[in-house]
Amino acid sequence: MEILIMAGQLILGLSILVGLHEWGHMFAAKMFGMRVEKYFIGFPPKIWSIQKGETEYGIGAIPLGGFVKISGMIDESMDTEAMNKEPQPWEFRSKPAWQRLIVMLGGIIVNVIVGVFIFIVIAYKDGEKILSKEEVNKYGIVAGDLAQQIGLKTGDKIVKVNGKSFTDFNDVVSSDVFLGSNSSYTVNRNGQEVDIDIPNNFIEKLSDPEEKGNFIRPAMPFKIAELVPGMPAAKAGLKPGDKIVSINGSPIRFYNEIQAQLPLLKGKEAKLGIEREGRQQEINVNVSADGTIGFYPESLLATTTINYTLGQAVSKGTENAFAVVFNNIKGFGKIFRGEVSASKALSGPIGIARMFGGIWDWSRFWYLTGLLSMVLAFMNALPIPALDGGHAVILSYEIISGRKPSDAFLENAQKVGMVLLLGLMAFAIFNDVWKAVF
Repeated sequence: MEILIMAGQLILGLSILVGLHEWGHMFAAKMFGMRVEKYFIGFPPKIWSIQKGETEYGIGAIPLGGFVKISGMIDESMDTEAMNKEPQPWEFRSKPAWQRLIVMLGGIIVNVIVGVFIFIVIAYKDGEKILSKEEVNKYGIVAGDLAQQIGLKTGDKIVKVNGKSFTDFNDVVSSDVFLGSNSSYTVNRNGQEVDIDIPNNFIEKLSDPEEKGNFIRPAMPFKIAELVPGMPAAKAGLKPGDKIVSINGSPIRFYNEIQAQLPLLKGKEAKLGIEREGRQQEINVNVSADGTIGFYPESLLATTTINYTLGQAVSKGTENAFAVVFNNIKGFGKIFRGEVSASKALSGPIGIARMFGGIWDWSRFWYLTGLLSMVLAFMNALPIPALDGGHAVILSYEIISGRKPSDAFLENAQKVGMVLLLGLMAFAIFNDVWKAVF
């Protein structure tokens, strides 16, 4: 079921973004009097279509993409026969270069607008939750395996990030830390300050979302927030609001402690000490074969929510949206400098689906959809033939030089671009499968 939920979120998110991207091309083309022959979400074979005026609107069976076919434009259809005829007034190739440039940038512009809009709505609706430095250091951090590899230890209190104090735990695990160069933490360990250097290639070790989530986190007193129906905790009679204070007589104070204890009791019965409404009692629970009992925790650390006015949300949302683009630029910089391998840094559809997760969370869905909208805008702007950015570079050359490249050159550039894109897609999918299996 989790796989279906992941796939469903991926398909819905990409269908929305691809549909709007292609609509951006179509809207600009029609605005300048160009004939749009087809508008499809998904690639062939065709599932459904309807003809309205000059345009066929449809849905393809392969959901990870879409296209518009504009008359007189050399695209992935490679309709060279039509290109050998005399240009017609309604064709793409007969229009001024500046109009053709706007058409090619239409999809990117729409993706940017959509991404910024989603981040603005999230900022206005949800605000920003802050876990202060004081709360983070109240009990110290829990260091996962990767954190221990660079020298962090459970119980460390983080004093500085890159030599500066911080106000929010998100600053500790931000992209500025992992995508920057020569980053470091300063921690208080048993009363002494210790500097921990972060390797420049460390980001590739965090490419797995689970690894990133378990890198470091504050030691967290907790209570049960929600029970998973049908799982041992619900069957045994635990309730939301219960605090687990011991397991088989061993005291439990933080969530990471019960996370460490339960896998040792797979398939066995555990005696949980429970604090409920100020009174303590014991409940026997059968631990599942995967070492869980089925509940979601609620942190008892104090968070602060910053609520934004509409004007503030516009500023904050726009900043967050474009941070996605800047982070992608930094990431590519690390790849080109050889600090991170492309196989660890790049993800295809399987990797993106894993980001959505196996639980349908609308807040997370829209956040990731906004993020993907900005990523799609950035990727499509790259100056690769067959991408919008490649077309934009050629059209910019035509505008500046006053000379239009030959149709033969454009056809060959399109072929080269398609080979590069198909190769990149194949690499990304194979890379996803490799990482998932090995």
